[in-house]
Amino acid sequence: MKVISLQSGSSGNCLYVESSGVRLLVDAGISGKQARERLASLGRDINDVDALLITHDHADHVSCAGIFQRRFNVPLYITRKTLHAANSWRDLGELSDVRHFRAGDSMSIGALRVESVPTPHDASDGVAFIIDDGAGRLGVFTDLGHVTADLKSALATVDAAFLESNHDRAMLESGPYPAALKRRIMGPGGHLSNLESAELAAACPRLRWLCLSHLSAQNNTPEKALAAHREVHGPALELFVANRLCASPEMGL
Repeated sequence: MKVISLQSGSSGNCLYVESSGVRLLVDAGISGKQARERLASLGRDINDVDALLITHDHADHVSCAGIFQRRFNVPLYITRKTLHAANSWRDLGELSDVRHFRAGDSMSIGALRVESVPTPHDASDGVAFIIDDGAGRLGVFTDLGHVTADLKSALATVDAAFLESNHDRAMLESGPYPAALKRRIMGPGGHLSNLESAELAAACPRLRWLCLSHLSAQNNTPEKALAAHREVHGPALELFVANRLCASPEMGL
């Protein structure tokens, strides 16, 4: 399995996964042009993508889903609630190939099995995904809200993961955000801090590597996120950080 983060953070999210002759995109929060050009620079053609999976209805994950489908003729996998919520604030336009699933469902896309896991993030019907090619299991766990027993159990089954490590708690508390936004981020529907993320990953002994994702531009730094995880995991676990504004190097599983 090969994985490329095309972008990760509040400015937009999009992840590319390929294995067993199947190519997937997870989320469409960057423009079609950006996705096409970033994949092309890494030797991939976005027109070869077999499916677009959407985690939830927030703009940085779904805003360009309609453009991706129409321009690149890619089937859209999305829950009915997520699609309805997304269209309530932004018309995604005409969609010709929508394949609905329910949060908690598993799907077969070619030779890949994709499992969805409900999340308590403050979206309409958010999910995390696990992509299984029979040889390895990749987790896409961002925008989680808070750690639940089901999320912990699901993450414990993967061999590698993109896991949100959104904020440094001290930076957020002392930073310029309004009090209501700080409460939202730290609340049960918001985002995981570096420490919460590290402690969650520590309960997952199968992990070969972890890519820290969805870092806040104002309330975190790659160095702080890595340091928090390294303090918990020690040197044994290989760590990466997904770039907030451009594609990250290819990772394998």
